[in-house]
Amino acid sequence: MSSPKVKPAPLPADTMVGGYRIVRKLAAGGFGVVYLALDTEGQQVAIKEYLPASLATRAPGELQPLVATEKLSLYRLGLKSFFEEGRALAQIAHSSVVTVLNFFRENETVYMVMDYLEGASLQEYIVTARELKHEKVFRESTIRSLFDEVLRGLRVVHQHKMLHLDIKPANVFITDDNKAVMIDFGAAREVLTKEGNFTRPMYTPGFAAPEMYRRDSTMGPWTDIYAIGACIYACMHGYPPVEAPQRKDKDKLETALQRFRGVYSDNLIELVEWCMALSPADRPQSVFELQKELAREGERRYTRLSVAEKVRMQFDNLVSDKKKTATKAAPARSK
Repeated sequence: MSSPKVKPAPLPADTMVGGYRIVRKLAAGGFGVVYLALDTEGQQVAIKEYLPASLATRAPGELQPLVATEKLSLYRLGLKSFFEEGRALAQIAHSSVVTVLNFFRENETVYMVMDYLEGASLQEYIVTARELKHEKVFRESTIRSLFDEVLRGLRVVHQHKMLHLDIKPANVFITDDNKAVMIDFGAAREVLTKEGNFTRPMYTPGFAAPEMYRRDSTMGPWTDIYAIGACIYACMHGYPPVEAPQRKDKDKLETALQRFRGVYSDNLIELVEWCMALSPADRPQSVFELQKELAREGERRYTRLSVAEKVRMQFDNLVSDKKKTATKAAPARSK
């Protein structure tokens, strides 16, 4: 039996890379580690190190990742993509896109130096709001102004011929001075997924467009737009939508959105449906097209539900709650 894969060790505190001093690890994902570091002036920065856990290992206290010979070409391919991503992001100056201050090669890997942001992710806000159990997770005006800000940044990203490819509430950061900033772009991940036969899902279920699950399909602005629709849905519902492959057989999105009638405006509900169309051609083709729709303040009609519809919805909710309870309570049967 093969031993469980050990995650590569992060750089220890006080390590110097490219003139920056590592303070501590902030986060680690499948494709790298993010550190809090100090520059030569003592200013705080965030440094992202390319370190894909599926391709490289690193012993505690070491600087260089160890890559098996058979994984080297894939490791280098991802490295090149990560470097290109740093170069492209460094050219973008927008308050809604994380600022890349520097990027460099060292220790057989690449480091991306970014603004250190203080605040919390949209995901953390959603979880907190959801626990308050209000009818609305977020007010409609909050959703519209938040995504207006995000879309301004995304439009600039697309103008630079880049795609984000991993928009989700965890990657939308709300700073302490109330700015919405997109973080953690997925370009290196995209290259590695296309080339390597990875079995683990590379995308976040619920936020990834259907075309991200197929190797032969074309990504475009519409791919990020699907994720924006899914993020708005999460802000309305408190939970992510059903993942795209499950929607193919029986699409329950429309039914789920019907529950928001009378709570959110018809316009906002239809906007989510439009962004999350299963066919890329049926979605907004550009961020500009979506921005125009999101800004249509005069369209805020709310469908008043009839008593029969309300009863029907309550019945549906009760049935689904009972099913959930029954599933949790069901004892495991031995075969």
